[in-house]
Amino acid sequence: MSDNSNAIESVLTETRKFPPPAEFTKHAMISSEQQYEEMWNRAKDDPAGFWGDIAQNELDWFQMYDSVMEGDMPETKWFTGGKINASYNCLDRHLLTWRKNKAAIIWEGEPGDTRTLTYQQLHHEVCKFASVLDKLGIEAGDRVTLYMPMVPELAIAMLACARVGATHSIIFGGFSADAIRDRNNDAQSKLVITADGGWRRGKEIPLKATVDDALADGKSPSVEKVVVVRRTGGDVSMEDGRDLWWHDLMEDAVADRECTHLDSEHPLFILYTSGSTGKPKGVLHTTAGYLLGTMMTSRWVFDFKDEDTYWCTADIGWITGHSYIVYGPLANGVTTMMYEGAPNWPDEGRFWDIVEKHKVNTFYTAPTAIRAFIKWGDNWPQQHDLSSLRLLGTVGEPINPEAWMWYHKTIGAEKCPIVDTWWQTETGGIMLSPLPGVTATKPGSCTKPLPGVVPAIVSEQGEPLEANQGGLLVMTQPWPHMLRTLYGDHDRFIETYFSKFDGKYYFAGDGARRDEDGYYWVMGRVDDVINVSGHRLSTMEVESALVSHESVAEAAVVGFPHDLKGEGICCFVIPKGEIATGDALEAAQKELIAHVRQQIGALATPDQIRFTAALPKTRSGKIMRRLLRDIAAGRESAGDTTTLEDYSVLASLRESDEG
Repeated sequence: MSDNSNAIESVLTETRKFPPPAEFTKHAMISSEQQYEEMWNRAKDDPAGFWGDIAQNELDWFQMYDSVMEGDMPETKWFTGGKINASYNCLDRHLLTWRKNKAAIIWEGEPGDTRTLTYQQLHHEVCKFASVLDKLGIEAGDRVTLYMPMVPELAIAMLACARVGATHSIIFGGFSADAIRDRNNDAQSKLVITADGGWRRGKEIPLKATVDDALADGKSPSVEKVVVVRRTGGDVSMEDGRDLWWHDLMEDAVADRECTHLDSEHPLFILYTSGSTGKPKGVLHTTAGYLLGTMMTSRWVFDFKDEDTYWCTADIGWITGHSYIVYGPLANGVTTMMYEGAPNWPDEGRFWDIVEKHKVNTFYTAPTAIRAFIKWGDNWPQQHDLSSLRLLGTVGEPINPEAWMWYHKTIGAEKCPIVDTWWQTETGGIMLSPLPGVTATKPGSCTKPLPGVVPAIVSEQGEPLEANQGGLLVMTQPWPHMLRTLYGDHDRFIETYFSKFDGKYYFAGDGARRDEDGYYWVMGRVDDVINVSGHRLSTMEVESALVSHESVAEAAVVGFPHDLKGEGICCFVIPKGEIATGDALEAAQKELIAHVRQQIGALATPDQIRFTAALPKTRSGKIMRRLLRDIAAGRESAGDTTTLEDYSVLASLRESDEG
């Protein structure tokens, strides 16, 4: 291997290149490489001038800031001295324009119910709930926990918190009572907003009962009140003096609640992300920098038009939903879609039915969802008119080139640019992405950094690496929408993100390479690298090799302890057809092993190919590779499994392992 023993082998090459359609470029907001280069270079060389001009022109301020940026990483502050409110910038200012009667949120519930809220109607509801928060004694700086289904009341509650200056902490509706308790206590939440339940695959998810468990016996002592949205109509227990119905509170609430004038660095929200060890990390984002970052990145990447119907399929419980369902689109005055439930209920055509029904123009989803679409078959999208689509996007993890090609051909009809975006909870917004009117895309690459993002690929020692050398992805300059701290634990913030390179760089935790064209290829978490006989291999590239075989629908690759190699390669494979048995099974395994060798080389030869009908995934669709590593190693699973969607998948994998 190379002299740098810490480098990640990156030998799966991708040569296909797709320029943006001329018609798209003609109408794009950023429409030339020169325009992009000028923006990027100015943001790099003069970040205060670049972001200061945008903030002054694009955001509405109650009081203009004194300084655009102060201090170096990791202690940078943005727009200090300014007074602003995110709710005002997402709602009130649009009421002064023709947008007041434009759809702000279009919502599809799982049982088939729909709601549309115009900007004026959304403003009305947000003001009323902000008045409710006042009556409940919630003040600027208080923390409020939201544990809700994907209903419009979730967005209303977020924006109402922002309006009064309460810092919201949204917990994804798949988390357990223990997870809610831990997050309540870490944030010292004063109020919990929840619902009786939500719908998923025709079943009621009992949210209020889970909150009751998290609060029982004084387990969340800081919580004073619980507000409950009636969604499913299921029976719930309401504790006198503590629990209140949303609809009762809203009935008499006034709708003229003005926005609180907040400092630019006022905490907008805390979002907990699981740590590999210890308690979850409370990532804290502040108001002005986060709002500006999500507003501009969404405009640049999704090339918003006033007539667009935009749909990000994430759950608001994750950062993608915060930034690209609520704050980014609404700050731009865009119509944003929300949906409740699962993509395959009542059938596998649900997403395409929504696209056709609402004439969706931009569709932003996860590679895990795309691989599920492939497995379900082309007949589902083919039954629907998807001609309204003009732009596709991916988020959450690197996308396999073959999944990218399917998305390009089957969903995009080879006419829609694909924006493959890389970013994190901690970065607040998109960092690396094609610009759809400018960037020639390569399947599997998130291409280039956005203006204001200055990345590098470095060795373990922090030395810059040459093109096509795999290394660690770092950020060398601060950006407005970066996290400010981990709530209540600033030392952990420094240790987690800045200690590896002595505060010089923000370390993302991902491995990546940059090719000869300056395109970035993110190869997944450094934790998802297998060290095979001294060769550090990206699991994503082995997975990409597997799914490029015509018989494979989806694959997940993990390492396991190996006496000779240190680590072996275990591949969990979902076939497109039935799982073979006997001699046919052995032949199928040998064929895939040979295919990976041919695609990558002998160093990536799988030690095990295990066929399975399903993979363990969270309710947001992410593969829980940690659990697969435990199965491959033959050990009991440790750690939190509360976000696992289907426990039977885990049991089935263990049974097949024991068999």
